[in-house]
Amino acid sequence: MAIEAVSFYLVAYSATILTAFGIVTVLSGPEREADDIEDYRGLFWRRPVIAAVLTVALLSLAGIPATMGFLGKFYVLAAGADAAAWRLILILVITSVAGLFYYLRIVVALYSPSEHALVQALSHSGAAVVVALSVLLIWFGVYPAPLFRLVRTTVVGADAQNVPAITTLNR
Repeated sequence: MAIEAVSFYLVAYSATILTAFGIVTVLSGPEREADDIEDYRGLFWRRPVIAAVLTVALLSLAGIPATMGFLGKFYVLAAGADAAAWRLILILVITSVAGLFYYLRIVVALYSPSEHALVQALSHSGAAVVVALSVLLIWFGVYPAPLFRLVRTTVVGADAQNVPAITTLNR
């Protein structure tokens, strides 16, 4: 179960990071990067879809239910409990709470009014990609069975081909 949990976690967080940094890329331009929290303040009032996509990505990073990030953390937590790795579980919980604090600061900024916010022309193809990724974050957060089945098939396929698993590399 541990390899499947870590694999699902990696897929979930890869999609989430691609979404979050995709938003940063979409909002950045040749003359200025969107690298300050003030650049995102009031984004909802100027670009509601982009703000919603970034909100989904940040909530997934925080591990809020109905996102892939939540299920990734849940599966890792379950695998840790199965292995009685209580210290690692405690570290996961503490870092998740700390991360939630920082992610929610950005979410609050997204929906706060602001007059000095960055306004950048958007790349339509980049915006479409991050919107599609955010749909996947929620879709697989609510209905993870197809993705988990794919992860399990991939892990079992690697075992059947005698590819060393992650746990055997540390011996």
